[in-house]
Amino acid sequence: MAHFSSEDEVMLQAMLRQLFQSVKEKITGAPSLECAEEILLRLEETDENFHNYEFVKYLRQHICNMLGSMIEEEMEKCTSDQNQGEDSGYDTVVQHVTKRTQESKEYKEMMHSLKNIMMVVVEAMINKFEEDETRSEDRQRKMQSGSCCTDNCSDSDSSFNQSYKFCQGKLRLILDQLDPGQPKEVRYEALQTLCSAPPSDVLSCENWTTLCEKLTTSLSDPDPMFTDRILKFYAQTFTLSPLHMTKEIYTSLAKYLEVYFLSRENHLPTLSTGVDITSPNVTRLLKKVRLLNEYQKEAPSFWIRHPEKYMEEIVESTLSLLSVKHEQSHLVPQKILDPIYFFALVDTKAVWFKKWMHAYYSRTAVLRLLEKKYKCLITTAVQQCVQYLELCEAMKADEILRHPKHCGTKQKSFYYSGQELQYIYFIHSLCLLGRLLIYTQGRKLFPIKLKNRKDSVSLTNLLVLFTQLIYYSPSCPKMTSIMCSENYSPASMVTDVLRMLCDQKECAVECLYNSTVTEALLLPIHNLTKGTAAAPDCSETALIHIADILARIASVEEGLILLLYGENMNSSEEESLTGAHIIAKFSKKLLEEDISIFSGSEMLPVVKGAFISVCRQIYGTCEGLQVLLPYGLHESIAKAWKKTSLLSERIPTPVEGSDSVSSVSQVSPNSVAWEDNLLDDLLNFAATPKGLLLLQRTGAINECVTFMLSQYAKKPQVNRQKKFGYEVLVVQVASTAAGAVALQNSGFISALITELWSNLECGRDDVRLTHPRATPVDPIDRSCQKSFLALVNLLSYPAVYELTANQELPNKAEYSLREVPTCIIDIMDRLIVLNSEAKIRSLLNYEQSHTFGLRLLSVVCCDLDALLLLEAQYQVSNMLLHAQEENTFEISENHRNFIIDGLSVERNHVLVRINLIGGPSERILPPRMLEKGDDPYPWPMFSSYPLPHCYQSEGPRSADLKQDNDIGNLLSCFKMSDKQTEWIENCRRQFCKTMKSKPDAVHGSALGELLEKFVLLLTENPSECYFPSVEYTATDANVKNESLSSVQQLGMKMTVRYGRFLNLLKDGAENELALVLKHCEKFLKQQQSPVTSSLLCLQGNYAGHDWFVSSLFMIMLGDKGKTFHFLQHFSRLLTSAFLWVPRLHNSRYLPVDTLGTGIHPIYFCSAHYIEMLLKAEVPLVFSAFHMSGFAPSQICLQWITQCFWNYLDWIEICHYIATCVVLGPDYQVYVCIAVLKHLQRDILQHTQTQDLQVFLKEEALHGFRVSNYFEYMENLEQNYRPVLLRDMRSIRVQNT
Repeated sequence: MAHFSSEDEVMLQAMLRQLFQSVKEKITGAPSLECAEEILLRLEETDENFHNYEFVKYLRQHICNMLGSMIEEEMEKCTSDQNQGEDSGYDTVVQHVTKRTQESKEYKEMMHSLKNIMMVVVEAMINKFEEDETRSEDRQRKMQSGSCCTDNCSDSDSSFNQSYKFCQGKLRLILDQLDPGQPKEVRYEALQTLCSAPPSDVLSCENWTTLCEKLTTSLSDPDPMFTDRILKFYAQTFTLSPLHMTKEIYTSLAKYLEVYFLSRENHLPTLSTGVDITSPNVTRLLKKVRLLNEYQKEAPSFWIRHPEKYMEEIVESTLSLLSVKHEQSHLVPQKILDPIYFFALVDTKAVWFKKWMHAYYSRTAVLRLLEKKYKCLITTAVQQCVQYLELCEAMKADEILRHPKHCGTKQKSFYYSGQELQYIYFIHSLCLLGRLLIYTQGRKLFPIKLKNRKDSVSLTNLLVLFTQLIYYSPSCPKMTSIMCSENYSPASMVTDVLRMLCDQKECAVECLYNSTVTEALLLPIHNLTKGTAAAPDCSETALIHIADILARIASVEEGLILLLYGENMNSSEEESLTGAHIIAKFSKKLLEEDISIFSGSEMLPVVKGAFISVCRQIYGTCEGLQVLLPYGLHESIAKAWKKTSLLSERIPTPVEGSDSVSSVSQVSPNSVAWEDNLLDDLLNFAATPKGLLLLQRTGAINECVTFMLSQYAKKPQVNRQKKFGYEVLVVQVASTAAGAVALQNSGFISALITELWSNLECGRDDVRLTHPRATPVDPIDRSCQKSFLALVNLLSYPAVYELTANQELPNKAEYSLREVPTCIIDIMDRLIVLNSEAKIRSLLNYEQSHTFGLRLLSVVCCDLDALLLLEAQYQVSNMLLHAQEENTFEISENHRNFIIDGLSVERNHVLVRINLIGGPSERILPPRMLEKGDDPYPWPMFSSYPLPHCYQSEGPRSADLKQDNDIGNLLSCFKMSDKQTEWIENCRRQFCKTMKSKPDAVHGSALGELLEKFVLLLTENPSECYFPSVEYTATDANVKNESLSSVQQLGMKMTVRYGRFLNLLKDGAENELALVLKHCEKFLKQQQSPVTSSLLCLQGNYAGHDWFVSSLFMIMLGDKGKTFHFLQHFSRLLTSAFLWVPRLHNSRYLPVDTLGTGIHPIYFCSAHYIEMLLKAEVPLVFSAFHMSGFAPSQICLQWITQCFWNYLDWIEICHYIATCVVLGPDYQVYVCIAVLKHLQRDILQHTQTQDLQVFLKEEALHGFRVSNYFEYMENLEQNYRPVLLRDMRSIRVQNT
């Protein structure tokens, strides 16, 4: 292209002509120049022949010649990088190569050269076009002079022909006719002709500037019809012409209005006289302002496609007009209305400013001009808000808006008084300032200096002013006119602005989340709580608006922290209550109807609901519940609900002809809505483990769960103020026995299983099948994935026990195809325990359905207590072995091979999982997927015990009896000092040192000796003992004939099998462990109190296996005497309440209302603080749980209950127990936080794949070592120990 010849120029011209000829119809059909440009820009998308045009081929070949080699080199570099391990997809490579190419020198040179060449070619084509046009005009003039009377004989009325005949000469004629000296009829006819011509043709004429001046001058004509015609032409121009033309119309109209308002000759209305919109002068002025405003609102939709200077001219002309201000003087005593008043009349909510500020393109220009030249516009807006507040403070509410049209009259008025104009201007200013505050650069315009005020108005001052407007401004509940509808009431408008600010996090943090603003919001509430008068005329409506803003503040983490702790979280001043305390106190008084000024108010239930909603945002979090706990809101809400429920039950049944019919129809809906609102408030206590305990204490759990089901069935979208969906609530509720029973009684489980069966077996009835359903590829089809996860969430061990304990499977001889399961037992019978041909035949999708059941069984059995229960009741392992045996084929007389299919592989995995105990390096689970190659499944299958040895890792070395120097030093601590406090602290320091330096030394017999001596000496210190000493005299002979439950027996066998694998237990250990378990049951039974409850878990002994005793028995190397002796002493310590789960089963040390719930302190205390600390320390993981609809409390409860068996290797289990015993029960919480922190990457990954629950329950904790996180846990101890230990110590019933 360096040598561009004339032949090349001719060739390119021909190519361009071909291109334009092909798209001629599309371009000529475009209504404007912008549309034509848009058509050309999108030609590749819309024209199928695009790549066949010669010009396009030419460009492609030119780019290939100039840049081809460089692009190939970049592609080779990216490919080599990818082969070296950098994982980048095709799209990433394309983006990289494109970026490098566009940044290259060759690309810039090519573009420069191409632009120069095309400029030459296009300029030549334009010159030729102009020559042709000149010749055509000459011919046309000759034809017109020869046939001047044939104007109406044209056979074409296209826009092109009209403009061809209209231009130049005709426009000069119109200019002459528009002269003010011409007769009225002539001027009117000229305008009529102008309006009938296409505006784009008019504006393209060379005399357009003169015409524009003439039109602007004519706008002052007293004849309304004449000015209306001009405005009609302007409107057509705005609608049909491109921006660079309409810009001239707009700026000329804005300039005209600016001159009009500045002129002393025009009789503008004053503030004292008001505005009568029926006045001809005012009507004409409002029409001009409205036309300008309509264009303001439309312009942002297309001005981004044009040069920035066009937009800036429009913006500046607007701001210049709005900044016009008439100063009062002795010559002009009355306030003349400024342009901003008229703009406020036609656009009260400043929609134009909202649209201009929406896009960065225009927002930048607006903010720059406001800062440099037109800051007075912001100043006057702030001044107007200040003046309105002062007016509200100075006058009573009924005196502010005293005009009849503001008091509910239906008579329409066309007159605006001065006060009404001030109010409209105030609303306009409020909306403008609210939109301005959203943006960072807009907030930088503050502080604002006002006249007659010493101090500047800062952001905080402005927000305080807004909040004061809510409760100082008048309320007019019966307004009916548009201007006084609810949306235009001062409090509603201010609330809308504050809502908008709350929705923008960065803005809310800078503007709202500070103590000054929240104190202003809370001031009337605080005054009402103390019994003093609140702000003047602080109505119920104002309180509802305040509650709305507070709820939005509490829904965001930063706002919640501000309400809970104030700005100074470390402040020890108890006199100044934080926002959460004030809100809780006020809400409690409202519920108890302890505020006299609201007694008998119709709005009282709405006010109550609004403030309880704020409390709900707070107590729906762990940290918020801790702060609000002293106020007993759950009891107040439950009391209000029971009262409302009782009243609704007393409403008589309406009888035809009775007077009660109308009263029932009015009272009942409100009563039901208030009752549902209270139930929803109670239900939200279930968002946290401790909140669920409080909910169950109220006795309303069944009603709340039933309400949740009714809401869940509606499948509402969760709004931003709700931090969790109903899935998380279901998980929390299902983690307790009473919650599981409530879910069963409400019909929730039945509905869930019915939906599952519909997807799994039936398919949707409401879908017309035009082709067969696709065969599922995944083990669990995507249509069933949601139901699968819902069942996994539901089936914690407390739920499994309450829903299946002591129940036999139906095992029917025949199953109807229409027989749909409705409960967990039915799922076990129809999908898992398929031990008959009748069950198999009843399934339409046998493989898919049974695979679903086996996957569910695999997850449920990860909870060892659930595994033992199902094994004891249904012998699931025998069923699986029998199914494997039947799934074989004979290859010789005495040898059979297993058929490898999806079900046999799944059964093999489940069999290994439920029969082998061990951590991540102690057992090997076979995969569920086949491998590529000649041997797709190299793992041996089996149909009888014992399991193949390949599933167990190499056995660990036998227990080392030699003591390490560090552990020896640790044991010597018990002899170092006579002062108990000193040796306790010394021992703990030495233990921490050993765990950090040589953690492997803490094992074997030395660990057992350490625990034994430490606990013995600890119990000798009365201050360390939490539970009283209990005398126990039973011998082995006394308990020998006692029987253990089938679950305990199976757990005992599992323990001994694991202990032998670890070389910790010897032959006969089973009998020794049985005696220990029997002694423990008898010992703990002495400390139990009788409980009358329908919950199965509270009837009799502890329902699960005692995994802590089993672990301790192995630590003590099977020594029965040492184990039970240790447990007797250990039972006096607070740590025993959290490590030894059966310790507090039906215990007399727990409060009666806690005992009746069946919830263990591990759940409502440890798990509660795990969630609280997780949110603070590992927020990404906490968010991942909630996004997955799962709760950390459920999986942590499972880990703790079974002492991390199957999740950690044995030595790590020992370290977990030793750490909690030596350092305190709060370390149980810290260990769980450390585990979740360790799993952060995996948790985030499985949140994306939507199988987090399954991952956490099935997968061992690979790579986790307690010692690696010791320093991290020590930091947690420094920050949280006082709070945790105080709450842990409060679980026991208080002696009075």
